[in-house]
Amino acid sequence: MIDEKLEKLKDYLKKLKRVVIAYSGGVDSSFLLKVAVDTLGKENVIAVNAISPTYTEEERKFAEKFCKDFGINLIQIKTNEFKNKNFINNPPDRCFWCKKELFGKIEEIRKKYNFNFIVDGTNKDDQNDYRPGEKAKEIYNVISPLKECCIRKNEIREMSKRLNLPTWNKSQMACLASRIPYGEKITGEKLKRIKKAEKFLSGLGFKIVRVRDYNQLARIEVGKDEIEKIIKFRERIVKNLKKLGYKYITVDLEGYRTGSMNEILGE
Repeated sequence: MIDEKLEKLKDYLKKLKRVVIAYSGGVDSSFLLKVAVDTLGKENVIAVNAISPTYTEEERKFAEKFCKDFGINLIQIKTNEFKNKNFINNPPDRCFWCKKELFGKIEEIRKKYNFNFIVDGTNKDDQNDYRPGEKAKEIYNVISPLKECCIRKNEIREMSKRLNLPTWNKSQMACLASRIPYGEKITGEKLKRIKKAEKFLSGLGFKIVRVRDYNQLARIEVGKDEIEKIIKFRERIVKNLKKLGYKYITVDLEGYRTGSMNEILGE
């Protein structure tokens, strides 16, 4: 089944011929990028990586190294979502404004190099979550080959492992703005604090980490199998996060799950 899906993806990409890929450095877009280069040739693929306060420096460096290691054409752009009050005010459709800014700049690159399509790494499982950014894709005719070929996250990891990609077991990442509850303003200071808190927790060995920022309160999400491990580092975690400005440190007993900040929308 996996082999059939990989061949289906290759056939799908061949029809697109020349593509610009929105490349985050994550599991999905890294897999798509490698398959696209192998299928279409390096001259027919451009990876575009966004530099923004909503992403970590580590992710930017990873994207650079990945493209360098595989000889992939990489263009880095700076996005300006912080100039848009519709993003800063953090409404439920925040992701739409962020993606609109991103794809708008990628569209300029597509036109400049006369490529056929913009593609991204959205997979089949992503449709189960609330994703207002999908509407931004419609504006610029962004295609999601993994989703179109019904390829799921676990299949992407399995195929990435077969291709010896360093991302096959990489932790799932997301925009740092997704750590802030809807309606709470997004600021550079908050994002820096979240970055530092998550970097500290990752340094303790936690595989998946999210620090949800409620101003004075931090809600920590780790994998369900690592929740008990929090107790082992309790004093260090409290001390470090309080230094960052949090007064209350909590742990979500449900553990990490995709789109936990969207759960309030279903009430």
